[in-house]
Amino acid sequence: MSTVADKLAKKSTHKTPAKQVRLRLVYIDFWSAVKLSFLAAVALAIVTVVSFFLVYLVVEATGLIGRVDEFFQTLSDGGASIQDFVGLPQVMAFAAIVAILNLVVTTVMGAVVAGIYNLAVKVTGGLLVGFTSN
Repeated sequence: MSTVADKLAKKSTHKTPAKQVRLRLVYIDFWSAVKLSFLAAVALAIVTVVSFFLVYLVVEATGLIGRVDEFFQTLSDGGASIQDFVGLPQVMAFAAIVAILNLVVTTVMGAVVAGIYNLAVKVTGGLLVGFTSN
């Protein structure tokens, strides 16, 4: 008896010849590059904020901030405390500022790279890319 699975197995053993195509990348759409770099920057900003939060939790759990605060108070005769400047709200505000700056810089860099590539294509002719079908 021949089942459907046997028929599909016989068909899958017959390999079709792979077709190869060589294409040249001669243009990157500016707005597509900006949108893609913005999306990558948003992901990077989320990673930045979460990593700042986790590092702060680890440093706080190990007691490192308390030790540095004690050392700083001995140097300043108890006048100032590090914990006034390095609390969770301050760390998260700094993380948000870094993430926003990183978002802007990454988006602008994506646009700049697309523009530079489009200008370089006029000189070099583009990037040759090969594709094959399986």
